[in-house]
Amino acid sequence: MIGYIVLGVIVLLVFLMVSVFNNFAKNRNVVKDAWGNIDVALKRRYDLIPNLVETVKGYATHEKETFEKVIQARNAAMQVPDGNINAQIKAENQLQQTLRSIFALSEAYPDLKANASFLDLQNKLNEIEENLERSRRYYNGTVRENNTYGESLPGALFASMLKYQHFDFFEADAASRENVKVSF
Repeated sequence: MIGYIVLGVIVLLVFLMVSVFNNFAKNRNVVKDAWGNIDVALKRRYDLIPNLVETVKGYATHEKETFEKVIQARNAAMQVPDGNINAQIKAENQLQQTLRSIFALSEAYPDLKANASFLDLQNKLNEIEENLERSRRYYNGTVRENNTYGESLPGALFASMLKYQHFDFFEADAASRENVKVSF
């Protein structure tokens, strides 16, 4: 009789572990899929940035430092290894901050604000940013679900054994919450 009870408990634990493992796998894949949506929009933004910088350069040639910072932040974000989502989030926050400085420049150059190429690029970037915002919201929802499951019971019991992966939320850092300061 005791043997049947032990066997029943073992079978129950195996089923529980399989269930937890499957939930970890599902959550991880959903998070990675959500990140894929962000990644596509980021690549579109990377492709747009050089055109934007070149357009602004024609009007604000003495703003070389601003342009260099934007290009450096873009290159740094592009250099983050695939799959390192947490590092990519940090790099994207830095890039977002430097992009804000480009648009702050346009306020000081009325001719630039009226330039059709600049306006077109700005509209495209706004469209990409809106898409990124929706994708980030979805990504953060999937991360919340993944992290909650991995940090609560029964997931927490098996997290280390089943290689649970914690993901960071895509949040604005303190620097990107501040207003851009542009001086001439």
